[in-house]
Amino acid sequence: MPTELSVAFVDADLTQRGIGVVAPFDFALDRELWRWTPDNVSLYLTRMPFFTTPVTVDMAVTLSERGVVRRATRDVLSPQPDVVAYACASGSFVGGMLGERLLVRTMVDAGAPSACTTSGALVEALGTLGVRNLAIATPYVEEVTSRQVGFLAEYGVRTVASSGLGLLGNIWRVSYREVVDIVASVDTPEADAMYISCTNLPTYDVIEPLEQALGKPVLTANQVTMWSALRAMGLDGVGTGQSLLHAGRAPAA
Repeated sequence: MPTELSVAFVDADLTQRGIGVVAPFDFALDRELWRWTPDNVSLYLTRMPFFTTPVTVDMAVTLSERGVVRRATRDVLSPQPDVVAYACASGSFVGGMLGERLLVRTMVDAGAPSACTTSGALVEALGTLGVRNLAIATPYVEEVTSRQVGFLAEYGVRTVASSGLGLLGNIWRVSYREVVDIVASVDTPEADAMYISCTNLPTYDVIEPLEQALGKPVLTANQVTMWSALRAMGLDGVGTGQSLLHAGRAPAA
């Protein structure tokens, strides 16, 4: 007679779900995205085609081309994700408010059941936290940083301070120390919150200590992207000491 096994599961009825992630060809921080992800959620990542252009406005425009985004979205639909996230800050703000909305529409038209972008997620997060005055730290050259300032202005968000590292590539090699230093350089009492732009910039481990040091919310590109995608699924991101994750808890699915 077979022996009946008694095995304890975290939750035997927990349904496995997924997020499709459309990322630039040089995205190097897959592991960082996973750190916000609950155990029952998988990430289905795809890269957009390789371009030789350095990290300038031209590159951001190329990464936001609708045909490129449409093909990449279709690449992640096979495992049937709940939502598709366009994980690129510059590509989602370079075309302004209209450009960001067109990206979302492109992904939905390509078959995504729901879609979000990094810059759209930032606007959503700022609204949730009630932030109207923002300080911005970026790895970009000034021309790209200025496009982000203009994008936020369309939503009535005032950039009270901004600074970029002036990098044209290899952004994933920036250290946590450099991230902290640039944040410190733009912090001002006028800022309700701090935003660290670019999904290729490592930030997960510095959010909590920066919030403690600055006494205000610290948002990052990867954080808001994952928060928004999970929120669309009725789920919360994983992390401690991050104001957004506590203030912006997902509504019950």
